[in-house]
Amino acid sequence: MRGEPSCPKCGGRVRAPGLFADSWQCDVHGVVHPLQPVIPPSVEALNVAVKRAQVPVWMPWPLPVGWLFTGVTCAGDDRSGARATAVACAGPGPLGGAGELLLVAEELGVGLGARYAGIEGPDPGAYMRLDHPPQAKVLAAGRPSPLWHVSGAPDDRAVFAGEARGLWLWAIVWPEQSGLMMYDELVLTDLRDAGAEVELVPCGALSQRILS
Repeated sequence: MRGEPSCPKCGGRVRAPGLFADSWQCDVHGVVHPLQPVIPPSVEALNVAVKRAQVPVWMPWPLPVGWLFTGVTCAGDDRSGARATAVACAGPGPLGGAGELLLVAEELGVGLGARYAGIEGPDPGAYMRLDHPPQAKVLAAGRPSPLWHVSGAPDDRAVFAGEARGLWLWAIVWPEQSGLMMYDELVLTDLRDAGAEVELVPCGALSQRILS
């Protein structure tokens, strides 16, 4: 588990604002929103992420049968708030075995979703065929949100991306065949709107995917 902020694009070390810079800096990517240490899955962890977030904190809700919340992280600092969030869930895959889902909401250029997707970032546009119909659709905060398959990702995962609430929405699924769950029109809730229902989220073991 990381103990200090890192670059959301590469995971490298970042320099905090100081006398000569008023923003977080990565030696490779320049100005970035720092990725905060991953918090072990708990209702308290979700509440921390929700309070910090300036973007949605998406989670399938209700969770599919047998699925659990397995981790959350965000990119941003106390001054600017979180400009990207990532929520991990895990449970039975649609074809058997275990599946994992990571949902990322982020502003343009943050690069967290591309990092988890395993593609060159920061945004998915170059890897999406928008001249084709969307391959999947979710219901995000009550609104249909089409998602397109993102090419160029490693073979062990399926990656989809689109827009919800005016921001990037990424859905990254392991293993690749568990991407079938994205064709069932998952219902996503922005946990900033969930209120006391957050207390009901079932928690599992910390996801290694969100740590990577």
